[in-house]
Amino acid sequence: MNIKVGFGYDVHRLETGANLVLGGIKITSDKGAVGHSDADVLIHAICDALLGAANLGDIGQQFPDTDQQYFQIDSTILLKKVVGLLNQKLFSIGNIDSTICLQQPKIAESIPKMKSRLAEVLQIPESEISIKATTTEKLGFVGEEKGISAYAVALIENRTSLS
Repeated sequence: MNIKVGFGYDVHRLETGANLVLGGIKITSDKGAVGHSDADVLIHAICDALLGAANLGDIGQQFPDTDQQYFQIDSTILLKKVVGLLNQKLFSIGNIDSTICLQQPKIAESIPKMKSRLAEVLQIPESEISIKATTTEKLGFVGEEKGISAYAVALIENRTSLS
């Protein structure tokens, strides 16, 4: 099959005073995500969706948190590396659909900036990137503001079949 779909999910703990980075954009917030890298759950979910679609494992296999070169790394760098892996396998990205689950802060106004940054990194039009945001109605770790999660689906196509 020449068209492939991948699914990605990521979650990070929230802590007061940490930075909140989503889609490569720093968001103003009292709490931020904590992780080995910059803890950008949106980019991590997108990386996993793309890697899964191409059958290239997951973000932990490609960029293990046991490797110090990835400590506090900007996740857009990881996403660029994933795009490079897809290019090596002759895959083109069709589109990305994603959802960020976060109780606070409201991030709707930041979505256009995230889309612009992701389009630049992914080398696809903004029109092919969907980012949605939702709360969990104060339920679970997201609702209790203990964590943040993101989901992503990616469509890729083998470029050899495009001609």
